Amino acid sequence: MSFASEFKEFALKGNVVDLAVGVIIGGAFGKIVDSVVSDLIMPLVGRVLGGLDFNNYYIPLAGQTATNLADAKKAGAVFAYGSFITVALNFAILAFIIFIMVRQINKLRASAPPPPPAPEPPTPEDVLLLREIRDALRK
Repeated sequence: MSFASEFKEFALKGNVVDLAVGVIIGGAFGKIVDSVVSDLIMPLVGRVLGGLDFNNYYIPLAGQTATNLADAKKAGAVFAYGSFITVALNFAILAFIIFIMVRQINKLRASAPPPPPAPEPPTPEDVLLLREIRDALRK
């Protein structure tokens, strides 16, 4: 088997294609969650906590005196723990949503009726002929 045909057989297997679709949809879903957290949730959390913006929480490691994270990063190394809080919140929300989705899918699978059993394949003619011979010899 040539390398190209072997790769084609591998790439067109159902599991590989399903995985590729899942990764693409997961990437797009991740962007949606990032937007929900950074554009909707974090501003509300910041408002509740007195108008604070977590993205600008950092500790300068190079003696910077900048007032925001972008300027501080330009001037040197920073310990950006506010960005980490935002990313951790993104992960927690994404994990919770995936948990809810998997839970619902499992409930749907459990409530769905089981598929009917597959019909038995027809008995080959040679087996039928041998059975007839056996039955004739018994008589």
